[in-house]
Amino acid sequence: MTRESLSASTDEIAEKERRVREFLRSRKLNALVLTTQANFAWFTCGAENRVGIGTDLGGASVLITPDAKYIICDSIEAPRILEEELAGQGFEFRAYNWWESGLADEVKKLAKEDFGADTPIPGASPVASDIALMRYSLTCHEVERYRRLGITTGECLAESGREARPGMTEHEIAAVLGEKLIRAGIIPNLILIAADERIEKYRHPIPTDNRLERCAMLVVGAKKWGLIVSATRIVHFGPIPADLRRKHDAVMTVDAELIAHTRPGTSVDYIFRTGVEAYSRAGFPDEWKLHHQGGPTGYAGRDYRARPGVKEVVHPNQAFAWNPSISSAKSEDTIIALEDRTEIISAHGDWPMKPIEVESMVIARPDILRV
Repeated sequence: MTRESLSASTDEIAEKERRVREFLRSRKLNALVLTTQANFAWFTCGAENRVGIGTDLGGASVLITPDAKYIICDSIEAPRILEEELAGQGFEFRAYNWWESGLADEVKKLAKEDFGADTPIPGASPVASDIALMRYSLTCHEVERYRRLGITTGECLAESGREARPGMTEHEIAAVLGEKLIRAGIIPNLILIAADERIEKYRHPIPTDNRLERCAMLVVGAKKWGLIVSATRIVHFGPIPADLRRKHDAVMTVDAELIAHTRPGTSVDYIFRTGVEAYSRAGFPDEWKLHHQGGPTGYAGRDYRARPGVKEVVHPNQAFAWNPSISSAKSEDTIIALEDRTEIISAHGDWPMKPIEVESMVIARPDILRV
């Protein structure tokens, strides 16, 4: 998974510029400034302005006008960004001394009045939500990058689940998963681990020193090229209790329903309601209220959460990650709503799968791994 093997193509670069400049025309703006890691990666076709992982902001910004595009960063970041991230993409670099200037000062030199930005800059119109819309339909090159990330993430998750052993702490299981991802050049944007009773008690179980006895849930948000893959797996040691079997069968069915209905042009409200109805048919009518059900992803963990009455529709080539849960059970993978099918990109690795029939199609969902 090297950057060199997936260098930006001229047609993807041109498509990103077309979308932004059409946005500038429609909003009557003279420039757009992108500073978040998500938006920087999107416009630069997978390049990274990341320094720290505990912030959404990056160490370099993009400024696009109707006829030019710039990278603005301090002299600390400029050499790496130019040599390792953006060589050949046609940007003009504006590097400044960190002790003399800053982003707002440099933007003033390049942008006329009436410009937009995805982060607060004096004089800028806040347009973060509008930028997210531009990202929804992935290009064919983004789909290919996403597929590769999904395959590797699924494999790392499956290997980690199979390496978990009774007596390990949740922190130790998280370390196994994190090491595999980082070794593959993937940033663990999120790792949740729960063992035994913590699976039932908490929907967002950050790892603790709790030791695994019988059952573990591994949840990951994995990031590379700005794209994020979300997935969940459950492993059980010894016979699977009937109650857990019933709950996991139900949650896999809900997930399959959500995936089957995620098609371009379909209302997200309608998809959400099919999931709620599936919970009821499975005998768990109120469990959907205990945790959000997921929503569109891509360059954000979730661009927004699906909920009753949401007005959005699924865009062509848009990524989603549904995450239905029932106390003690959860099903989650990342999918892309292609024009002719919905593709699950993260269900990879050595893991038992269960076929679920929905809408005259069969959708395979990751089952509980019994060890």
